[in-house]
Amino acid sequence: MRTILFGAGGQLGVDLARLCRKRGHRLLALRRSQLDVTDEPAVRQRIARHRPDCVINAAAYNHVDQAEGDIETALRVNALAVRNIAAACGEVGAVLVHYSTDYVFDGEKRSPYKEADDAAPQSVYGISKLMGETFVEVHCPSHYVLRVAGVFGPPGRHTKRGNFAEFVLRKCAEGAPLRIVDDQIATPTFGPALAARTLDAIEREIPFGLYHLAGGEPVSWYEFARKIARLARCASELEPIARTRFQGKARRPRCAALSNAKVEAAGIAKMPSLDAAIAEYLILRERERATRR
Repeated sequence: MRTILFGAGGQLGVDLARLCRKRGHRLLALRRSQLDVTDEPAVRQRIARHRPDCVINAAAYNHVDQAEGDIETALRVNALAVRNIAAACGEVGAVLVHYSTDYVFDGEKRSPYKEADDAAPQSVYGISKLMGETFVEVHCPSHYVLRVAGVFGPPGRHTKRGNFAEFVLRKCAEGAPLRIVDDQIATPTFGPALAARTLDAIEREIPFGLYHLAGGEPVSWYEFARKIARLARCASELEPIARTRFQGKARRPRCAALSNAKVEAAGIAKMPSLDAAIAEYLILRERERATRR
């Protein structure tokens, strides 16, 4: 399978690139320094010349609070660039895989969101990602839009933003107390498991469309932090706080858990439990550190 991967230098992109090569894809993995997805002529030229069977777009602008004051960049990366990628894929008949977010929902539902639930984003970031979804649907018939949440994986150690697990582990190493929101619910997604199930969906040719492919276990960010600290044997003090005390610029959904029922019904394996994902994260993290010594 001839595959182009945009955003290959990001947290999820690293896992996707590694797994694509392991599974025998003829992969063209492009980091931002090699191709800026907002450069429409370059994107269209690359796709037209390579004529891939599949394009995976793991590039995104995910600075949720910063997007409130940088609307142009959020829309350029998460919406307009996606439109251009989708149109180019449609022209060459390539399958497009694009990642979206739980932030397309308002968070007022009391049970996990399904794909048929109405989207009502409360932030610039959420709006830009929903626009990207729409552009994929309009411009590329052969597509998978995968909504995820709170992705964490070992490559996050080497990205500028890191991830939530790295934040908790860093604070633990410093012995610093942690104040974590306990009334905001999400389904944190383990990067290596997400990458594997993404390729499963492509290779097994499940029906095209919109799917939720998140962690599958709704937890508060406080409970997520507690699990990380416990499994890492961290003695730092954790304090639960209300989300109203978190002074972010963007409005975040209170309960944005995602149901994976549709993708599981299509034959894709369930995500690992959050405890199992964290345990594997810690093992992979330590293994990488050992090889660098």
